[in-house]
Amino acid sequence: MYFFLSTLSASETVYTLVIIPKMLDNLIGPSRPISLAGCATQMFFFITLAINNCFLLTAMGYDRYVAICHPLRYSVIMNKRVCIQLLGGACSIGLIVAMTQVSAVFRLPFCTTKVAHFFCDIRPVMKLSCIDTTVNEILTLIISVLVILVPMGLVFTSYILIISTILKIASAEGRKKAFATCTSHLTVVIVHYGCASIAYLKPKSENTKDQDQLISVTYTIITPLLNPVVYTLRNKEVKDALLRAIGKKLS
Repeated sequence: MYFFLSTLSASETVYTLVIIPKMLDNLIGPSRPISLAGCATQMFFFITLAINNCFLLTAMGYDRYVAICHPLRYSVIMNKRVCIQLLGGACSIGLIVAMTQVSAVFRLPFCTTKVAHFFCDIRPVMKLSCIDTTVNEILTLIISVLVILVPMGLVFTSYILIISTILKIASAEGRKKAFATCTSHLTVVIVHYGCASIAYLKPKSENTKDQDQLISVTYTIITPLLNPVVYTLRNKEVKDALLRAIGKKLS
């Protein structure tokens, strides 16, 4: 679990660094244009890391399933080689999808250079095209279904099996401890996949530009920043230390 958690933390740190510095630069000072190559690079790393995070959360769900449903075989099933293979698979899928999407989008002829968004996301960049983008829209939808709904389905399948196993535990304390090991991951999964689904699986004209940007801010900035808080507050030692610090200030 900690192997995937540390990897997810590193991935989300880089993920935010791809977007936030340029966004803050434009907010604080005069808006400066980004080159075509810079826009393509930003989109490439954004897609790679976003999809990598999706599949890392899936791997973490499988890790929790093995830990709770097969505790005696955990160290055998989730050995170092398997963990590295799962990580390599997540990274490989992210790279392949990013190369496919970026090459498809930047083959289009563009009529204007002003992206109505705070970073180079797929749909806002496609709106700059002079030609019909139906094929690209279909490609984006197919990829979104595969990299959002499939991992999400696998995670929730894992949790159905986990819950059925937990309910068979005789003691209430044992059930409580088993649920406690999963709640932080499940919270992050719901927020991450929920925001991604709204952003990429909704009909194109359903939301206004401002609503689209608000959704994007949620899954590109707020969610990665909240994830460490969610995980640390589930840690008993961290929670106790925080309560002691608050108690000292109040006294």
